[in-house]
Amino acid sequence: MLGDAASPPGDGRPSPGTAAPPGDSLQGSSPGDAGAPSRPPVDAALFSPGDAAVLGAALRGVCWNPVPLGARHPEGLDYAGFAARDIPLMAELGVNVVRTYEPLLDRAVLDALWAAGIQVIDSVYPWGGDEPSVVVERVRAVADHPGILYFAVGNEWNYNGLYVGLSHADALARVAEAARLIRAEDDRHPIATIYGELPSAETLAALPEIDVWGINAYRGIGFGDLFDRWRELTQSPMFVAEYGADAYNASLPGYDPASQALAVATLAREILAQTASEGGGARVLGGTIFEWADEWWKDEAGSLDAQDVGGIAPGGGPYPDQVFNEEWWGLVDIERSPRPAFEGLREVFAEYALR
Repeated sequence: MLGDAASPPGDGRPSPGTAAPPGDSLQGSSPGDAGAPSRPPVDAALFSPGDAAVLGAALRGVCWNPVPLGARHPEGLDYAGFAARDIPLMAELGVNVVRTYEPLLDRAVLDALWAAGIQVIDSVYPWGGDEPSVVVERVRAVADHPGILYFAVGNEWNYNGLYVGLSHADALARVAEAARLIRAEDDRHPIATIYGELPSAETLAALPEIDVWGINAYRGIGFGDLFDRWRELTQSPMFVAEYGADAYNASLPGYDPASQALAVATLAREILAQTASEGGGARVLGGTIFEWADEWWKDEAGSLDAQDVGGIAPGGGPYPDQVFNEEWWGLVDIERSPRPAFEGLREVFAEYALR
């Protein structure tokens, strides 16, 4: 959903953002250094391009786009400044993967995630204003890091034309080219693309370079026929790349963390039950919930210093009001205080982590 508010993303490159408060700076070392972490985060199967058996453990993930109060995406994006606060909370939640919306190339941050048992679905081509060739250096910078799970191309590009309004055909061609360049540089990691709702059979067939499909889906408090239809379309594995609900209920109107908590737990349990299914067909690998923390920049008509209730996004709609209140989606608020949805999701994650 990120970037589907009226404010468009910037140039698709990571930016240093806001300096971390005292005590929140992140110290890390690259793998192979004396102080490098060595704890493996998930039971990952060996991957070779085209294999369906991509991952041995279900993805219990969150979408992570840390932008501080008073800043916008992507200029204010600050992985390093928030890592010391966010990563321990994510580990407490039971997260084993984060999905980014911009390239995460900071090896110290990757080290800290890896040490906490968390890998990264790293978005290396989010913005169509860049030539696809930018992926080469981005992949080269981190492909040897054990914290990388997948490299990802695009986010809901069928809705936003890679954020520059490309036609579906042109955006598809860009995605295909970026994926080919990633594979030429790195033949060890799966390549994912993130699509809004279900692609057509023609779109699937046009992207043989894509190993794993991420599907963003907002259908209230359930997914309906999403998984059955996916299995009818393809044998390719998928994960739910965005799901969830915001904590503002436009029907009240007002703050409604209880409804968010109910939706988040219900949706996560439905996804994880699919990963544990013994039925045939394409594998469901898990999900990455939208989102980790509130973002106060998303309502263009509002203030960067206030939590506004506007914002727009494509797709169906969240429970209970079918309204995308874009600045209220966090499992934690902008100050990193957990909402009831955090505790409910922790219980679901713990249940399925033991399976």
